Amino acid sequence: MKWYMEDKENLLKKLQTDLEEGLSTKRVDTLIEKHGPNTLKEEKKKSLLSRVLAQFADFLVLILIAAAIISVFVGESTDAIVIIAIVVLNAFLGVYQEGKAEKSLDALKKMSSPTAKVIRNGKTSTVKASTLVPGDIVLLDAGDIIPADLRFIESSNLKVEEASLTGESVPVEKDSNEQYSSEVSLGDRKNMGYMSTVITYGRAKAVVVATSHDTEIGRIATAIQTSDGEITPLQKQLNGLGKVLGITTIIICAIVFGVGLLQGEGVLDMLMISISLAVAAIPEGLPAIVTIVLALGMNRMVKRHAIVKKLLAVETLGSTTVICSDKTGTLTQNEMTVVKAYADKTVFDVSGTGYSPEGDFKLDDKNIDYSSIPDLKTLVSIATLANDAEIEKTENSYKVIGDPTEGSLITLGTKAGISKKGINKKYPRVEEIPFDSDRKMMTTFHEKYLPEKIVSFTKGAPDIIIDKCSHISIKGRPVPFDSKLKKEALDMNSKFSKDALRVLAFAYKDYPALPRDFKKEDIESKMTFVGLVGMIDPARPEAKDAIEKCKKAGVKTIMITGDYKETAFAIAKQLGMAEKESEAITGKDLDSLDDKELQKKVKFTKVFARVSPDHKVRIVEALKANGNVAAMTGDGVNDAPALKKADIGVSMGITGTDVAKNTAELILTDDNFSSIVSAVEEGRVIYDNIRKFVYFLLSCNIGEILLIFTSILAGLPVPLLPIQLLWLNLVTDSFPALALGMEKGDPDVMEKKPRDPKEPLLNKSIVSRIIVQSIAIGGATLSAYLIALNFYPERIEEARTIAFTTLILAELLRSYSTRSRTHTIFEIGLFSNKSLVYGTLFSFALTIAVIYIPFLQPIFDTFPMGFEDWRIVLTFAFIPLIVGEVFKFIKR
Repeated sequence: MKWYMEDKENLLKKLQTDLEEGLSTKRVDTLIEKHGPNTLKEEKKKSLLSRVLAQFADFLVLILIAAAIISVFVGESTDAIVIIAIVVLNAFLGVYQEGKAEKSLDALKKMSSPTAKVIRNGKTSTVKASTLVPGDIVLLDAGDIIPADLRFIESSNLKVEEASLTGESVPVEKDSNEQYSSEVSLGDRKNMGYMSTVITYGRAKAVVVATSHDTEIGRIATAIQTSDGEITPLQKQLNGLGKVLGITTIIICAIVFGVGLLQGEGVLDMLMISISLAVAAIPEGLPAIVTIVLALGMNRMVKRHAIVKKLLAVETLGSTTVICSDKTGTLTQNEMTVVKAYADKTVFDVSGTGYSPEGDFKLDDKNIDYSSIPDLKTLVSIATLANDAEIEKTENSYKVIGDPTEGSLITLGTKAGISKKGINKKYPRVEEIPFDSDRKMMTTFHEKYLPEKIVSFTKGAPDIIIDKCSHISIKGRPVPFDSKLKKEALDMNSKFSKDALRVLAFAYKDYPALPRDFKKEDIESKMTFVGLVGMIDPARPEAKDAIEKCKKAGVKTIMITGDYKETAFAIAKQLGMAEKESEAITGKDLDSLDDKELQKKVKFTKVFARVSPDHKVRIVEALKANGNVAAMTGDGVNDAPALKKADIGVSMGITGTDVAKNTAELILTDDNFSSIVSAVEEGRVIYDNIRKFVYFLLSCNIGEILLIFTSILAGLPVPLLPIQLLWLNLVTDSFPALALGMEKGDPDVMEKKPRDPKEPLLNKSIVSRIIVQSIAIGGATLSAYLIALNFYPERIEEARTIAFTTLILAELLRSYSTRSRTHTIFEIGLFSNKSLVYGTLFSFALTIAVIYIPFLQPIFDTFPMGFEDWRIVLTFAFIPLIVGEVFKFIKR
């Protein structure tokens, strides 16, 4: 229901309630039966067992389980245990990814108001917020959390903090008398209050129109619950790779088995060889290495102020093409700051940001003593005296208690050396006229500011105050405020507003004594105009550099905010995100677009303002429909559905709500937009490293298949036994492959465009390298085997040992060439990856052990090689490394 469009009488009639009597107890019981309690219902959670079992649905994991069974069949129980251990480890590592929706709901529940003041049976009482029903009459005061979605029936000077829901950085003025004849966006509904937002000023009487999951925050909870977690590009690639490997392996092994039988080999011998080849062909270490490399990447990202909750989210961020960023608290500091002051017909700049007292007054870029300019001094004094906020110093920062706008004015005074406590003690407040939305002004009365006089200080909307002033203070003395001077002041107000500044005007009036039985209109007229201040929620200084880096990396940045279009565009322009006003649109504009039109619009739009949570989800969906990998940053409740829907959600760690943090995959511990750029870089490096060791593993395994397949076709004895194949995979598929996953990345990684999300893990370039390397490995080993057969025609175990050692050493050496696809081993530093050096040395040591330790020789069917044997091994083992480096040169 569009309750904000209903008039009060119809509204109360539809809800069957009475403004003075409220609902009866019987009616409340009936409605609770119908609507349920005013709490966010929780979906049934999956059991631990079901979560664990779900991890075994991956095709590659199923192949590994089959490989373990096969290993048991051929008598290799140790290998089977290792494979099963890898599978189980991966399953339990994946379990933690579940349950984020439940955590988000828990955080949403914590935000809900525990109690509410209601009128029932004609009496006012305090009840549990969970017992509220549509039609309940609720009484609200400053500091109250709104307990359900409400329509205001009566209000006085009402302001509501809605930043967590709409993204608007300052409290919103509310007015129960507002009524709308057409649809308006969530943030513009002045007669509505929403569950979990906070009353910061004034009081109200309201009627509950929605509870539980029917509220705006309830709809967000439902969206989080029902939105399926998006599968990442790497998951898709690995799933596809697993299927291709499985099918290809089965076909090749069947061919090998059939050819062997045709050549007269024994059925059992060929079955064991085929099964061993199948186990060797499948890179069983791949899932474990991917998991470990991603986990190591997560640890590196923590040092760069980013916590990744989901392993595969690391590589997703690396392939991001668009970052959708919230404005308030993400690109800006979420702290209103006075940056301009207009007094004595002069514009002064004010330095500093946020509520910190550091800052100076400047004129023509030079610091000035504010007290030397009487009108500026008066302006700052009024700003501090006509003020109800407080600034509190915390351990590492300052925070405002009260209205953020008033907080910025106190900070302005502090920069001038004025203490709010001190100036109020010096000039005590004796009376006040509170702010209200009709007058758009606030007035306070003070003693002692002028000798033997009472002075009223007024602040408020510039156009209204200027209109009500008869004089203007120039050089510290009031002069007639003629039409020319008024136009100058109004023009300055317009200029400040066009720069997206929130503008307030200040004036004063003096009396011989405190007026008695005064009328507001008399007090707030014929005043003396003092000046204006312009304030803004400032952009984070580091955000501009971060956005520039994103541009160089080919990553588009888009602002999505609930704030006003003018303010949003000004910040975007300042940060270099947008240049033309046509690049900014509002939620209302967005409502007029269907999904296809929106897909076209998002290609050119840089700023989306006055948007609702549903709009944010639509924008993310449109970007993804255009083939983008979308990251969404945010810190409020309003960001949660879009964070969930995006390829990767990024939440602020300090200012972020629990809901946003629990929904997001990535949390920035320093709330610094530039940390996203670091995360993008790390993600790119990790994906490149995953691609490197996949390339390494596959070329090794395909080289093994070519060796055995070619030998059988040529009628040669099988060059490797099943136990040798399994051992070879153990020493080459683990330590060197893992070390490749720890590469620091190429120096130009952030000067390349993002990967095409549709680009396969094994693109044409990688496939061509795999083919070349597989032929080099298989050919070099086969050549060494043929020479060994010629040397030892009667001793097949000696020839097999030479082939076995050549293949292992060839794979270990070529791992150095795999470190970069474009840079040679000398350009990147031959021994710069210490992990690879240690990994290959350890693998080589294990190989030496099975060749020379006597009790291992019969197990692996090896013999102790002599000098001539090593000459054969070393001659051919270096061939794949040399071929790899030459291929780089040709490609480059």
